[in-house]
Amino acid sequence: MEPCSCDSFVALPPSTIDNRIIFGKNSDRLCDEVQEVVYFPAAVHNLGEQLKCTYIEIEQVPETCAVVLSRPAWLWGAEMGANEHGVCIGNEAVWGREEVSNEEALLGMDLVRLGLERADTAEKALNVILDLLEKYGQGGNCTEGSMEFSYHNSFLIADRSEAWVLETAGKYWAAEKVQEGVRNISNQLSITTKVDREHPNLRTYAKQQGWWDGQKEFDFAATYSYLNTTTMLTSSGRYCEGYKLLNKHKGNITFETMVEILRDKPSGINMEGGFLTTASMVSVLPRDSNSPCIHFFTGTPDPERSVFKPFIFVPHISQLLDTCSPTFELEDPVKKKAHFKPDRRHPLYQKHQQALEVIDTNKEKAKTMLDDMRKVEKELFKEMESILQNKHLDVDKIVNLFSQCAKDEIRIYESNISS
Repeated sequence: MEPCSCDSFVALPPSTIDNRIIFGKNSDRLCDEVQEVVYFPAAVHNLGEQLKCTYIEIEQVPETCAVVLSRPAWLWGAEMGANEHGVCIGNEAVWGREEVSNEEALLGMDLVRLGLERADTAEKALNVILDLLEKYGQGGNCTEGSMEFSYHNSFLIADRSEAWVLETAGKYWAAEKVQEGVRNISNQLSITTKVDREHPNLRTYAKQQGWWDGQKEFDFAATYSYLNTTTMLTSSGRYCEGYKLLNKHKGNITFETMVEILRDKPSGINMEGGFLTTASMVSVLPRDSNSPCIHFFTGTPDPERSVFKPFIFVPHISQLLDTCSPTFELEDPVKKKAHFKPDRRHPLYQKHQQALEVIDTNKEKAKTMLDDMRKVEKELFKEMESILQNKHLDVDKIVNLFSQCAKDEIRIYESNISS
């Protein structure tokens, strides 16, 4: 299952500088799938209201948090995102001994969004996901159209003070608390003997299935999957490569470092091919609550050839129109009968794809365009670092920050496409 991939990372003090937590994720999906970046404000809901997720309806809660999400444009949930309280979540596809259900339930991506909408800390988001997993289960097709692709999920959940890794096998799960250092997850179970919370029947079920004898030390990944966990950090897989990249920079990790890790192609972290990196996210979560959290999104494939654009939660943010895909009122986006996909390309994605054609055919234009993109990004990073250091926000400017950056990126593409 290695081609079907994602990678999520978190670095906490003392691995980072300036007492910050840095979160990062590459979303690796089918190469023709469009991913959008969307914002939903905080909201109050009516008592007894039902919420339509990708496949099923669940009970709505009285209040939901403001969220910014990077998500496949056809579904309700999200691959990754953040909320107004500095909680970030990313999920990965995982497989193991427990059979994957094709029955429609909550997708892992639905659980990402629900955790962000309903929790103001990482641990509360963990609890939200666990409660929903117990009540509604996980399952359903994770692609749009006729291709069937289902999986279990792992999650990396972070806030300003700590992170949690949650890994699932059907309804069973284990969670690991991360309070310092670095941690990454990929498309494999990775919680071994450090299990800080677990499903009450996790070990009993493993014994019943003959996966664990009840005598030797309990190793979740070894028990619920087919992994030899003693070689996890020495193999050539993406989990190991991600671990190496994090540890290479341990003690000096910044948000720029995380961007470079997500752009790394030799490791396979930045994927190419039928499954590729369709979108990327990096978040800076200062432990000092006086400093804002800053979330960078690409909204386009291949982070090496995309701009990481900043988003900061402030009141009255308008919709992010240039990274918002068109909607199709006359179709059910999930249960349609026709074997075709509607055109979900948003304005930034369209210009980005046109620009890639230029990059692939004209080396001189490619260099000019990539230089312009890096120059804009470098200035953005410098401006964001100044905000983090000075703890001062120009709210009138920040309210349109991401949208303006998307427009600037589009202008770079247009000037090179037309020239």
